[in-house]
Amino acid sequence: MKTYLGIDLGSTTSKAVLIDDKHNIIGRGITNTRSNYEVAAEIARMEAEFNSRFTILLRRMKESSSGEVDWNHLVALLEGRFHYLQFEERFAELKNAMLEQANHASNGVPAAEIVEIIRSACNDVETTVKDKFFNNKVSSTSEFFRDLFSEPYMHAIQHHERDLFDHLVAIYDRCITPVENQLIEFNFIDLTEQALDFMPEELRSLRKEVAVHLSEVAAINLDPADFIGTGYGRQLLPFDQKHIKSEILCHAMGAHTYFPGTRTVLDIGGQDTKAIQVDEHGLVTSFQMNDRCAAGCGRYLGYISDEMSMSVGELGPLALKAEYESNICSTCTVFAGAELREYLNLGEKKENILAGLHKAIVQRAFGLLARSGGVRNEMTFTGGVARNPAVVKYVKQLVIQNYGDITINLHPDSIFMGALGAAIFSEAR
Repeated sequence: MKTYLGIDLGSTTSKAVLIDDKHNIIGRGITNTRSNYEVAAEIARMEAEFNSRFTILLRRMKESSSGEVDWNHLVALLEGRFHYLQFEERFAELKNAMLEQANHASNGVPAAEIVEIIRSACNDVETTVKDKFFNNKVSSTSEFFRDLFSEPYMHAIQHHERDLFDHLVAIYDRCITPVENQLIEFNFIDLTEQALDFMPEELRSLRKEVAVHLSEVAAINLDPADFIGTGYGRQLLPFDQKHIKSEILCHAMGAHTYFPGTRTVLDIGGQDTKAIQVDEHGLVTSFQMNDRCAAGCGRYLGYISDEMSMSVGELGPLALKAEYESNICSTCTVFAGAELREYLNLGEKKENILAGLHKAIVQRAFGLLARSGGVRNEMTFTGGVARNPAVVKYVKQLVIQNYGDITINLHPDSIFMGALGAAIFSEAR
């Protein structure tokens, strides 16, 4: 099977896409960008390969079965169990590292007591994360190991007094990065066979039918014929220069591939926002980009979520419940945080503050769009922030107010558009 790989090394997430020679996506991989960029790129690539094998397995199960089985549901469950087993392996590494730290660090509390607290917290984490995986509560962007572990860990230790809580957090902080940057070589067929043991009882009877195809799927060579790297951190990828391409070109091509009528692309990523004009071939004709400040980007939302002690995924849905938008004057992340705290101190509702912050993000993006040439029909919204429902609301609102009845394209793969464009450029080389 001939495949082509695109890797988008963003400031907050790293994405990988595998396509076939007809430009069909067969696999997607995503991970949080860590301090070791080579590891982040390789984990994203590896996850795209695993996802490709599940895609192929699903295709083969559908072709060989009578059609009475919901193979979409079955293979999705199997892939979820597979990711849970990946979590378990890295979880064991982190737990052991934290226990070792607990034995050597002290803030006046006996080491044995710290060890016991961490053991108990880790048990809570394991139970919580297993429930998330087994009850379909994990989305593709909350599947990152750090996020899966940290939220239930903080919840498990939050009742301890401040000094002890800070000590427990410090132990986690010292251990997470080395464990996260460790590249674990998972074996697809071994992990999938283990995952079959975790399938619901009513589906275990299909184990033999699935196992017949597993060895065949695992043996398929998915090594890409060519590859391209792109993204905010593209120059940090361990690739030769001939395998690097501008993220602006890649987002434009990715958007054009899904929506050939695209003439304007708005990409709001983790660290920057790009307003791009393209022609009928998906090639860039002009662009504007804010590359000096993270205000109005994913990092900005991350900062706000920390200020409000919420997850980033909660911000957009809460903002949609606002009665009105609080007026956010500052375009600077730090100063906007000060405005946020001032509003909270005055008793303003979080919903209204968040609505104002989301609207401010979009207004900033529309300044870039205006300088790039405005919004032409059709406009495609890409990047991870395109998954935020409040940002989408204000994008649609401001397009109508400023440009009239323009078609706005959104796609579940918005966060993968850069990687998709990179993969398509690699196939065309």
